[in-house]
Amino acid sequence: MIKTQHIKRMGIRRAAFTHFLACLGCVSIAALSVTGSAQALDTHNGAMAAVNQMASVSPQQALRDGARAYYSGEKDKALSPLRYAAENGQAMAAWKLGRMYAQGDGVPEDDLQAFRYFSQVVREFSSDGPNARSAPFVASALVELGRYFLTGISDSPVTQNSYKAREVFTYAASYFGDADAQYNLGLMYLNDKLPDYDRRLAARWLKLAAVKGHVGAQAKFGELLYFSEELTTARMTGLKWMTLARRQVVGNERDAWIVSLHEKAFALASENERRKSATWADGWLAKRGHEVASTN
Repeated sequence: MIKTQHIKRMGIRRAAFTHFLACLGCVSIAALSVTGSAQALDTHNGAMAAVNQMASVSPQQALRDGARAYYSGEKDKALSPLRYAAENGQAMAAWKLGRMYAQGDGVPEDDLQAFRYFSQVVREFSSDGPNARSAPFVASALVELGRYFLTGISDSPVTQNSYKAREVFTYAASYFGDADAQYNLGLMYLNDKLPDYDRRLAARWLKLAAVKGHVGAQAKFGELLYFSEELTTARMTGLKWMTLARRQVVGNERDAWIVSLHEKAFALASENERRKSATWADGWLAKRGHEVASTN
């Protein structure tokens, strides 16, 4: 019965996602025709020019050439082969271009253009399945799209839509088992300003990501267990997960919240609880071949 229900749920989810893909195609086309979005149109024309110029090169070779140029620091020379590869069925190339435009990495930052490339990856490769070579790029592209739907893109057809964001994260989290999607889905369920606020569902998704090694999920799952009044019996478990996350922080500003969170919990814990959590965290890392960072 459970298996049958799961299959039915996945069938419904796939049907809903097929509808989403159709809508995504409309948004992506509109994104290229927005008045004032010359950057997106110029880049699209550049992609077409790349196709014409590299017609004698295989898409696989173009992807290799683009990757070689990118990682050697010649990012401007990577664009043409990557665009050609993206227009000819290489999921990694389209995904990489999306990342470059999203981060302003070797190109002017352009979220609308990034959205277009991530949409291309999802439209063209999401039917390949979770075991396909393209699956990691599809899952990552879904997460990026979900983040865009959470915030929207100014002066574009991509508007803020938490329902679409949750739909995208849920599909990537369940069908592809993507830890980053599970983490983002957990954060959404923790947000009491969004519909369907549910701390238990948040804990479920955060734990799935935490077990897979997602450091942010480990910290948030630990926080949820440690500081929730209704989960007082799980405080020790929460401290362990926060300590594990803290052990993996390397000192960048992006992870400063994890350090702060861990310090807050440690200040409330007994010396015995601190030792137990540290021992557990170090053991968890050792079993997975990680180096253990010292923590003050």
